[in-house]
Amino acid sequence: MGRNTRKRRTPLATKIVAGAAALAVGGGGLVWANFYASAHEDHGGHNRTRSAGAQVATIDCPDVGQKIRDVPDRARGEVDGELASMDSQITDAYQRLATTRRAQAGDARFVENSILGPLKERRKALIDRIQLEINRAGGKADDNLDELAGCQGRPADQQQDGDGQDGGGQNQDDNGNGVAGPVADDFIDINDVQPNSRNSRNGLAADGDGGSTGTFSTDCGVNENNLFNSDNLIAAPGVDNGAHHTHDYVGNQDNDAFSSDEDLANADTSCQNQGDKSTYYWPVLRLQDGTQEFDANDQGGGAEGNIGKILKPAQAELKFVGSQQGDVVAMPKFLRVITGDAKSFTNGDANANTSWSCSGFEDRQVTDKYPLCPEGSQVLRTTNFQSCWDGQNIDSANHRDHMAFVQEDGSCPEGFQAVPQLQVRLAYDIPTPTVENGQVRNPYAVDSFPEQLHKPITDHNDFINVMDENLMNEVVDCINRGEDCQ
Repeated sequence: MGRNTRKRRTPLATKIVAGAAALAVGGGGLVWANFYASAHEDHGGHNRTRSAGAQVATIDCPDVGQKIRDVPDRARGEVDGELASMDSQITDAYQRLATTRRAQAGDARFVENSILGPLKERRKALIDRIQLEINRAGGKADDNLDELAGCQGRPADQQQDGDGQDGGGQNQDDNGNGVAGPVADDFIDINDVQPNSRNSRNGLAADGDGGSTGTFSTDCGVNENNLFNSDNLIAAPGVDNGAHHTHDYVGNQDNDAFSSDEDLANADTSCQNQGDKSTYYWPVLRLQDGTQEFDANDQGGGAEGNIGKILKPAQAELKFVGSQQGDVVAMPKFLRVITGDAKSFTNGDANANTSWSCSGFEDRQVTDKYPLCPEGSQVLRTTNFQSCWDGQNIDSANHRDHMAFVQEDGSCPEGFQAVPQLQVRLAYDIPTPTVENGQVRNPYAVDSFPEQLHKPITDHNDFINVMDENLMNEVVDCINRGEDCQ
């Protein structure tokens, strides 16, 4: 595999994190001590129960970025940079958590005193800077943001539901490959999924029998040009490795953290229709089979627990559809949309959106499990984006408020108007993992922030509209006329 070779700056903070990560690399990924193998350990003939501290599987921090509103435009860059630094702090703390298991086993307060306490102080310093930057730019920062500084250690047998409450889960395991997750409980036989049972609050398909019933499909390939990086131009502009996991990119070919709107507009595109220079990107899927990829020792890759063979989709279908309630209007150029939540494992599932399924079983959809598909069936990964726009902004402080999902009747919330809804359907040829005796062998998993443990619920998708005006008008006209175009 190749990678994006666009030259970029590497901030000092990133170099420091990289150095810390290099010490934690083992077998192509973060060292993960398999300390859950039994409830007790035998030392010198004495049966010693492990301390509660040793049961902490990951770090759960409030998502400050989702709580910020009304950031003045001239402070957006600084605030996004501080939020990205906060993500790096969590990554660093998680790496320390994963490499100090012996110390944790001997000291029940080790995690709190040596990891979570210092992390809270570092987060508070960044929150103070965020508040200062907002106020200095003429905004009014929320005085209660300091309440979000503290983080918790998440026990291995707990995960959060959509209300932030702890629910049952399975002990984490490294599957013998040196990284945490996925585990056997993250997989489900597609035959065990009840048809039409998925209860998703988001991502309702906008197409239906009424309203604007046309479609517009754009063919942008499956990343044949090997454009990969671990940046996130929407959420962390100007920050190297802002995603802490690797993305596939199709469409725009000049897409990294340092790409300006002018760069995007002047770039080449992998789309067959050269008028579509839009950016479509998503976390890569990997088969944890021991393959050493190009990023095996890099940040965003193996140094942050994203290991194994990168799996390109066999097919990537990109389609825009209409509204059940009426016509759609054109998207503004450079509109940015994030759907799903890369931190859903710790944030809860309020913004989780991707559906997982198998070809031939499309009526069986899951959000929080990876499907085990029968031989000859492809793994399907489907996302329906928000399709209601506030009519004014191409982005917002938390990168969500300028867009909304349709309501249950298919209409947009008050103050929003319908735009073409992007639907992304990715199909993969993946050998079915084997699950036996609570262990999964050769699992596949979505790249994730290290502390999100490769949970399927963290899958997400990103889009920046860079269609030229004529093509966007063609998309709108086609959808509103009820035709199927490409």
